[in-house]
Amino acid sequence: MSTTTVDIQELPSRFAEIVSLAAEGSEVIVTENQIPRARLVAITSAQARIPGLHAGAISTASDFDAPLPENFWVGTP
Repeated sequence: MSTTTVDIQELPSRFAEIVSLAAEGSEVIVTENQIPRARLVAITSAQARIPGLHAGAISTASDFDAPLPENFWVGTP
């Protein structure tokens, strides 16, 4: 992966170019007075989620819907 550094003052005039660089896999560092302020990278697509893959891995307690004790609301132990 290549890295390109651009000053924030150049950003408006080079915006399309900088977005293209990031989309192609380059890392773009945006600086202000030579201080790094932001890093632009491409958005990677996430893998598709598979419903039911971990069925039964999480369970709800039987008292899940029960009212919370008064000390929860007033902050006492």
